[in-house]
Amino acid sequence: MRMKRHSQQGLTLIELMISMALGLVIAAGVIQVLVSNSVTDSLNRAIASTQESGRFIVSRMRQELMMVGLYNKLDPNLNELVDVVEEEVFVRSNPVPIPGDFVARMGLGSLQGASGANDTLVVSLQAPRDCRGFKLGYPADDEFYVVNEYFVEDNKLKCRGFDGRVLRGQKAAEAHSGHSAFTLLDDVISFQVLYGVTNPLDPNNLALPVRYIDASALPAAYAVNAQVVAIRLALVVKGEGEVNLDAPATFKLLNEDTITAPDNALYKSFETTVTLRNMKNFTRGSAL
Repeated sequence: MRMKRHSQQGLTLIELMISMALGLVIAAGVIQVLVSNSVTDSLNRAIASTQESGRFIVSRMRQELMMVGLYNKLDPNLNELVDVVEEEVFVRSNPVPIPGDFVARMGLGSLQGASGANDTLVVSLQAPRDCRGFKLGYPADDEFYVVNEYFVEDNKLKCRGFDGRVLRGQKAAEAHSGHSAFTLLDDVISFQVLYGVTNPLDPNNLALPVRYIDASALPAAYAVNAQVVAIRLALVVKGEGEVNLDAPATFKLLNEDTITAPDNALYKSFETTVTLRNMKNFTRGSAL
């Protein structure tokens, strides 16, 4: 009895070429999806980091600046090493110091950056610590005259605190803390500040900002008894991650000319206006 043999046939060359082509198409599609997901993930991380950084610094700056001009000579925690009545007048008159206000550091004060460069913000208040958290040699429960300086160095927003009494030549500085600056936020490419000043001739003395000026105009405003009752901040922060946009972003901050980001990474601007409650109340009350 003979066994019937069945012949086996393989794929033809055409079938193999079609199969390979389909495989390549599918593989290309998968790779494209993976690349797209990676780019989207990097972009999302960059957006999240800029949002987090911006919200953090705006929140912190608002909390610290809201207290500018605070001074209560009747506060039992206020250190009375000096004449607090005279010091109150000085703090209230110089909530935003300018160069020349302090004999021990004549150059310290709010400054307008030249040609769109970063500004420097300096503020005064009564507080238990400076912006770095230092007591500057005072007892744990004492409050004192604090001067805080905010500036950008090497694309880092930094703060540095001073004892206002040392700056005025009323006491010696404590050696343990020095004047080292602490970094508040990395990757800041622009930091701009405007100051809302009152109209000294306002018969109703509402203590409202009638205009916003930069630091270069503060001496003239102080000369006619105008007072700073609001501070407007704006800054540009760079996001984290490998993001490469089609073109560098551009930004218009406050009264400055338009700036262009230094590269194609993701950048975002943030702006806030802080009302100086203590200065508004003081300005209103001073005319009563």
